Amino acid sequence: MDMQKIEIISDSVERTFEIGSKIGEALLPGDIVCLVGPLGSGKTTLVKGIAAGAGSQKPNLVNSPSYVIINEYQGRFNIFHIDAYRINTEAEFESLGFEDILGPDSVVLIEWADKVASKLDGLDYVRIEMQHKGANSRAIKITGLKNMKNLSF
Repeated sequence: MDMQKIEIISDSVERTFEIGSKIGEALLPGDIVCLVGPLGSGKTTLVKGIAAGAGSQKPNLVNSPSYVIINEYQGRFNIFHIDAYRINTEAEFESLGFEDILGPDSVVLIEWADKVASKLDGLDYVRIEMQHKGANSRAIKITGLKNMKNLSF
């Protein structure tokens, strides 16, 4: 994995969305984005921004697929949004068809990726860690984004 890192502090929901949008603009078909962080740390807000930056016409319809586990959105490429929060075994994750949605025409976004980390071994992916820094602020650490040097946050 490319170990280039960037750390950003977001002071609002709007700023988190904006950061996600810039990440979405930089993503390329075939990219995998793994998001980790506690409940309420802004993962879904960041995903909404990523979808907007990746060309989704309706990022407001992006929501956490906690119960359906996977959602698909259209943008410059297919965007698959997986929420692994309720996945308890590797077999459950495999049954989603994860390997089938990986490919040159899609981007895969995985919330709670730490729960399925063993299934990501050997894959090249962007890792985004999110942490609470206060009531409205979040620390966002991005590792492995190939086009990161062209971004300004």
